[in-house]
Formats: sequence, structure tokens, C-alpha cells
Amino acid sequence: MDKFPDQKRATQYLYPPIDPFDQGMMSVGQGHRVYYEQCGNPDGIPVVVFHGGPGGGCSPSMRRYFDPSVYRVILFDQRGCGRSRPHASVTDNTTWHLVADIELIRTALKIDSWIVFGGSWGATLALVYAQTHPDAVRQLVLRGVFLMTQAELDWFYGGGAGKFWPEVWDRFVSLIPKEEQRDLIAAYHRRLFSGDLPTEQRFGRAWAAWENALASIHSSGAAHEGPSDYARAFSRLENHYFTNGGFLEFDGQIIEHMPRIAHIPGTIVQGRYDMICPPVSAHRIASRWPACELTMVRNAGHALSEPGISAELVRTMDRIASR
Repeated sequence: MDKFPDQKRATQYLYPPIDPFDQGMMSVGQGHRVYYEQCGNPDGIPVVVFHGGPGGGCSPSMRRYFDPSVYRVILFDQRGCGRSRPHASVTDNTTWHLVADIELIRTALKIDSWIVFGGSWGATLALVYAQTHPDAVRQLVLRGVFLMTQAELDWFYGGGAGKFWPEVWDRFVSLIPKEEQRDLIAAYHRRLFSGDLPTEQRFGRAWAAWENALASIHSSGAAHEGPSDYARAFSRLENHYFTNGGFLEFDGQIIEHMPRIAHIPGTIVQGRYDMICPPVSAHRIASRWPACELTMVRNAGHALSEPGISAELVRTMDRIASR
């Protein structure tokens, strides 16, 4: 989950815009090429950014949460999204492919260990990656925690969040015949992978609009679908991962594997009124993570662009740098 709604309200807390000092396409196998970039201080503290979705891609604003004189910031677009190619492809595109890609990037850039920074689905991926390669992770900084559980999917696609936004929920559900509405992930899957481009784009825009409408605490519920190509790629990838339970071995795997990273320092920044990834998930893992500090940001929803969340994330990274 998670795209990048309007960042303007948060910019007062961010560092000035910067350009990468290095960027390119890395072949990661199975015909996939992943876009990556580096910015900031080439000799600084390495931090890798995991974007949301699955399928969201990186944005230039993500470079601005880090002091560029202190941090060496690595961003990349996960398989199938953003500038990575092939675009919108779900072939050989699983959580475990992404974990392998991350290790390939780390090794290619000659980084022994790094800070991992991720929000929403990026927090999911950060936790799975850390639990798989704990020696490669110095610290975790997470936002809007999503644990890829069935309960979370039921909340967002089974009507829970819809109780707070009934008019937006009706717009999302109304495109699906009544006999298919009991499983909206499956119903949208059939249309997002229909093989008919206009159909895939139409339902891609609708899928993305439902999530975008709930991302910010300041939302009016208006649909923000984004360009058709982006919406289609985002929605296909996200639906593909949700259809397959994030390719985890069992429901609740991340929670059960928390002892593997109990020693790794962590910070969670969570919006108190996050409608997409409710705070209960952040609370659950924080209670099983002795080295974690959880900050609940009042008057904040899910989006990275919420001013309170942006401010707290910048403060967190500055605090880490000062140590």
C-alpha cells in the first residue's frame, strides 16, 4: 500500500531538493531490470528507502528526509514499477525476488550494512528483509506499518474502512457485480488481468482511487486516480501481491518472526488516524520488539506527506545522525 499524494504541506520539514550523484538500471535476473539511484554524501551513512505499494515507485521527495551531508541515500523502484522494466510485470515478481534484489543492490554498491527506511508496504518489505538478512541491517525506520495479514486486507477491502467512508466505498464497490462483491480483491484481479488494456486501465484507476482517497487525514474523499499507466501498474502489482498473501509462508509470519530482529534498533512513526494501515499493527510489533521506539503522531493519517509524519521522520533521521 501507499503511493505519494501531494507533498506540498510537508515540504517545510524536508531538506532541499537534490539530484542523484549516481543512477542506473541493474539487471537482477528473470529479465527484470531495476532502476536505482544514490544521492547525498557518497561516503556517508548508507540508508536504503523502500517505497510503498507494492507497485508505487520512488519519488524525488523521498530523497529529502535525510541530511545530504550525512547520509548516502539509496532509492530503487521495485520490480515492475516506476522506471524498472518490464513495466507492470508480475512475472517472477514476489516478495522473495525483491529481497534478493535488495541484497544484489547492497552487494553491488559495496555496502556492508545499512539503515532501512520504509513505509506502508515498504515497512512490510523492510521487516521481511531484516528478518531474512539481519546482519545487513543497522537500524529500521518504519512508517504506517502494514504486516500483510488477512485481517488487514479484510479491513481495507472487506468493508471496515468503508464504514468511515461509505460514499467512497460505494464508488469502489459499484463497479463490481453484486454476486462478486464478497471478494473484491478477486473481482478486481479478474479485471486487472483481463488482457484488455482499456479494462485494466479503468479498474486500475478505480483501485488506486479508493486507496488515494483515504491516504490523508485532510482528504475530502475526492478521487485521485493518477495517470492510467501508473494506476494500472500500481494496481496490478498491489493486487497480485494481495491475492497471494504477500507470498509469505503463513498468515502472521512477520509477527511470529519478530524475535529474529529483536536486537536491531528500530523506530516506528505511525499516524493515529491511519485508515489504510490502522495503528494496531504498529502496536503489535512494537510490543514484540524490545529495541523499538513507537511514536504515534496525532492528527495524522497514512500518507508520507502528512506534516506531522514528515516532521517526525526527519527528526528521527537527524537524531540517528547525531549519534
